[in-house]
Amino acid sequence: MMKKRIISLLAILFFTLLGCTDNTPQNHFSETVKVALRDAGNTLLLANNDSTSLILPITKLDGNRYELAFQKKLSITPDSLVVAITNSLNAAKLPKQYIVEVFNCKNEGVFYSFQIKGTTESDIIPCKGRNLPIGCYTIQILFLENNPTLKTYITLLVLLASTLLFGFFYFKKRNSKTNRKEVTSYSKIGDYRFYKDQSKLIKEAVEIKLSAKECELMAMLSANLNQVVKRETLVKEIWEDHGVFVDRSLDTFISKLRKKFKDDPSISIVNVHGVGYKLEVL
Repeated sequence: MMKKRIISLLAILFFTLLGCTDNTPQNHFSETVKVALRDAGNTLLLANNDSTSLILPITKLDGNRYELAFQKKLSITPDSLVVAITNSLNAAKLPKQYIVEVFNCKNEGVFYSFQIKGTTESDIIPCKGRNLPIGCYTIQILFLENNPTLKTYITLLVLLASTLLFGFFYFKKRNSKTNRKEVTSYSKIGDYRFYKDQSKLIKEAVEIKLSAKECELMAMLSANLNQVVKRETLVKEIWEDHGVFVDRSLDTFISKLRKKFKDDPSISIVNVHGVGYKLEVL
């Protein structure tokens, strides 16, 4: 029961996360980029003392490339551009590896570009201090990393799948051990198998049920196979310590057990006169 509950819970979590990895993370990533670039564009306009003109809709060009465009002409200072883009993307917790390019609206030529690799030592930021003249510009940013949100979900899915597999093989191995234990927890008596805990005898595909007293008697005789068990010992262990012993009860149950072995001539319960009984297997 516990195994089924654990596996069911893990399965629910697995498919829940699987559903979350559909288009939702990528859409969320794109919208976050657009908000961050609008924030960076606003910073650039304010640096131009422009608080009224519009930032045009952010466009996703292809893959992880986005474009920021403006309603009016402006001047761009590389230092300010680097700070504005970096601060906005960091605040939005977007990938820290990207390339920024400034294009002229008329001929699409690249007027300025820089690359952020995630560390100050490896960042490539040329031509600081050389301001771009007032003109019509668009700014494109290309993210060099995959969507981190999607990567997080995929990582969770991998971990969860590993947990499911581990749980499956763990319970399979444990059940295998339990099954082996159940299979071997019997006493071999000729062609019969005696299962004390289940109060039964099995011969091939035939199952023979035993009463409580028959099972106790069978257990004592099989534990002393081919040896005489004294009558007094049988009576004391099976009857006297658990209630009143009725005369001839032992003989009656011995007779019942003999009938259960009637199909196997190699097995017999021998009455050793004046001593006791012996379960004999040839």
